[in-house]
Amino acid sequence: MKISVIGCGYLGAVHASAMAELGHEVVGIDVDDAKISALSEGRTPFFEPGLPEVLTSALASGRLRFSTDIAEAAGAEVHFLAVGTPQQKGSYAADLTYVDAAVTALLPHLDAGDLVVGKSTVPVGTAARLAALIAESGSGASLAWNPEFLREGFAVQDTISPDRLVYGVAAGIAGERSVVQLNEIYATAIAAETPLVVTDFATAELVKVAANAFLATKISFINAMSEIAEVSGADVTQLADAIGYDARIGRRFLNAGVGFGGGCLPKDIRAFTARAEELGRGDSVAFLKEVDSINLRRRQRVVDLTVEGLGRPIFNAKVAVLGLSFKPHSDDVRDSPALDVAVQLRGLGADVVATDPQAIENARVRHPQLSYSSDIEETLRGAAAVVLVTEWPVFKSIDPTWAATLVETKTIIDGRNTLNAAEWRAAGWTYYGLGRP
Repeated sequence: MKISVIGCGYLGAVHASAMAELGHEVVGIDVDDAKISALSEGRTPFFEPGLPEVLTSALASGRLRFSTDIAEAAGAEVHFLAVGTPQQKGSYAADLTYVDAAVTALLPHLDAGDLVVGKSTVPVGTAARLAALIAESGSGASLAWNPEFLREGFAVQDTISPDRLVYGVAAGIAGERSVVQLNEIYATAIAAETPLVVTDFATAELVKVAANAFLATKISFINAMSEIAEVSGADVTQLADAIGYDARIGRRFLNAGVGFGGGCLPKDIRAFTARAEELGRGDSVAFLKEVDSINLRRRQRVVDLTVEGLGRPIFNAKVAVLGLSFKPHSDDVRDSPALDVAVQLRGLGADVVATDPQAIENARVRHPQLSYSSDIEETLRGAAAVVLVTEWPVFKSIDPTWAATLVETKTIIDGRNTLNAAEWRAAGWTYYGLGRP
């Protein structure tokens, strides 16, 4: 099918490339000249495993192209909206400026039978409003909502082989036609018997934010248990193992640590809270404010453990920070707990040297006051404390005996509870974990 993807950021660039790789004819549209130039040349503006290969292959096939001209979307049968919905300044609510602008710009180029498909994460009620706007244009186009469930680091895989498909469609014939069009788009996934939920607009919008809210709650729950473990002498990692054997709970995402971050989870649960309050049901999700609060407290706890572990004034003490991205296999530093910890330590007067396999340049743009190194040995040399805050495999595999020969003081704060505490202690290190004795 002929497809346009409006917005070529993280979501849009991946979606456009993957759709072309699946055999569709795709044009990606964005107002950012530099981004479009890079993508057109096969260069990805961000780090995502597998994307360079898919992008290059799709461009070479002739099925993928990029443009800054929205008129290039004309002639496509399906138009995906993949623009950002950031948090409003001074508010928890989502900023829908880019979504509204994308639809408004697209309206003159829609034909009868076209399908506009929302993929951006939006407050419930947005799809109904946009559907009315499209209907009023007299174009004969219709709207569907098809939320994305991408995991950074696995986004290409999640797009080509999703674990589920959700279609929010209008009632009646228009909705039936939308399902047929979407099934053709996702023919490969449908043939693989991927679970499919066909529902209304509101449910499709809620699926994404509800999933994020549940995940955030699970992470903050084990971090709350970590806080109790720290004052009671319990071990939160063994606690998580024990309750994780319960099939109703499961072990995944029960890893206590410095908490979640990134460009989606924090702002999405805040936007959900704001929208619930607008709907007069703020009490229903009031617990999400505490989820957010617990999450932010864990960053401060890592800072406090570092100050405690130093055993000396922090001013001018070298602190080696391992990790800057909010998670491994990503260069995303938006609302990154790792970067936040580094900045807080620098603010206390520490001589912070931070390293990360992919995120140094993005971090440097936001916080040039920090010192950065791409070399782990250089980062560790002379450190009075080491803080691991992003669980990259290269950090998890550091030999504690080797590292001990480099540092000034053998003190490590494991902000992700990802290291083997016994091995590090056997090598002479004072080991601090979150929620662990």
